[in-house]
Formats: sequence, C-alpha cells, structure tokens
Amino acid sequence: MKSFDEFLLVFKPQWREFQQSLYLFNRNHLQFASLMVVLLLVLIAIFAPWIAPYPTHILEETNVQDKLLAPSTQYWFGTDELGRDMFSRVLYGTRISLVTALIAVFISLCIRIPLGAVAGTLGGFVDEVIMRLTDIFLSFPPLLLSIAIAAFLGPSLQNAIAAIVISWWPWYTRLIRGQAVSIRERQFVRAALSIGTPRSKIIFNHVLPNTIAPVIVQASMDIGGVILTIAALSFLGLGAQAPTPEWGLLISTSRTYFLNAWWYSTFPGLAIIVTVLAFNLIGDGIREVLDPKTRKI
Repeated sequence: MKSFDEFLLVFKPQWREFQQSLYLFNRNHLQFASLMVVLLLVLIAIFAPWIAPYPTHILEETNVQDKLLAPSTQYWFGTDELGRDMFSRVLYGTRISLVTALIAVFISLCIRIPLGAVAGTLGGFVDEVIMRLTDIFLSFPPLLLSIAIAAFLGPSLQNAIAAIVISWWPWYTRLIRGQAVSIRERQFVRAALSIGTPRSKIIFNHVLPNTIAPVIVQASMDIGGVILTIAALSFLGLGAQAPTPEWGLLISTSRTYFLNAWWYSTFPGLAIIVTVLAFNLIGDGIREVLDPKTRKI
C-alpha cells in the first residue's frame, strides 16, 4: 500500500503535466487535425501492402492495356504509363518517404547531439574545431550539398539518405551547442564540477536531458524537410530508382505525360504537400507545448 501511495505521488504530477500538454496541443483544431493525418499516414505506411487494391502493381506487375487511364471507380488515382494503379503506388510511397525520413533524422540526431553537447560543455579547442567544421558545412545550401554528395555517391535511396545526413548535421550541432553553453553556467552544473564529477557524466546526466525539448521540436519539423529533400533527389534521378514508387520519382516520371495525364503528377504531389504540412504543423504545436515562453494558458 505504501509503495502504491509513493507511486501516486510520483505519477500524479506527471499525469497532470501530460494532461495540460495534451490540452494545449488539442485546443488548436488545425494541429489536432494534423496529428490525425500523421497517425493515418503511419497506419498507411505500416499496412500499405495489405490495403493497396493492386499490391502486385507496386513493384513488379505491369498492365499495359490499361495504361494512362483517368481516375475511375476501378483505379481511384488513375494508372501510369505501364498500366499500374497509381493509388496503390502512392500508398506504398508513404512507407518509403516516412521510413527514409525517420532514418535520416535519427542518424543525424545520433551524430549532431553528442557533438553539440561536447562542444558546448568542454569549450576551448574542442569547441573551436567542431564549430569551425560546422561553419564549413553551413556555408553551403543544404539541398545543393545533398545533390553534390548524392551525385558523388551514386543514385540510390540509401545514398540519398547518407547525403542528407552529411549535409544536415550542422544545424542540430549548433542548436545543441548553444543550449549546452547556457546549461554549463547554471548552478547545478557548477556544483557537479566542484565535487569532481567527470565531464562525461555531466554531459550525459545534466546537459543532454536539458536540451531534449528544442531537439524534439526541430526534429519534428525537419521530417517534412527531409521528405521534400528525398523527393527532390529522386526527382533529379539521384534518389530512389524505378520501379520504386517514391513520390519524387513518380513526379519525375510523370513529366513526359503531364499534358495528357494530369493525375500522374497531381496525386504524388498532393501526398507530399499534405505530409510536409502535417509535420510542420505538429512541430509548431510541440514547440508551443514544450516552450514555456510560447505557452498560452
């Protein structure tokens, strides 16, 4: 009984904080709708091969006798130049875009966060080296640098992810470094240093936990940007390769048939717009919830 009461004492304030955060997020109907859209996209990505009406059209089978058919009750989004169902291919493209974006953001976080925390906490020569290296990468536009790296590595979806990771890591490093510089001057960090706590423990026990909020906000908003970048690389022929139904590649292939088959490029383009907009709105909502300065009670 005593242990249960202790559990309530610990859990109840956290539950109230969660309820307040959920209220702040859900009171904006646009953000709530975006959350529902993202959850729907996640479900589509998970179950795409099973909910697609023509799963064999996703990668392999062709149906030339039905090529470039307009949207109908049989083919909701029409067909492509090989007679493949566009609805099935756009659905499966959701899995490709979400998975590749999450992988790219996750790997970037694994590189950026430790570098930024180390630079901000240790300072001195280490800080100078990491920040000057960051400045070199920041001097190039991220998309242009991604294109150059992807062209050097060769056209493939894996190389496109690697190009995005290499070109995007400096943004988080500078963000985390700024947070770490602020945190290292606080009393609890100074107290830990005064009793001889190793700097490695200070980084992992004090600095990193206190930099999570801005990282979550930035990562949620970057997912949309990564999806756009992957689509751009595939559009230029440096990302996913046929027959992979990646949205950018679908739009690139549709250019030849734009005047005669408007649906070919329209539905993949709408999928990109809706997905990126939903993640950006969710990022704004998370920022409002996590940042006390922007909370509106």
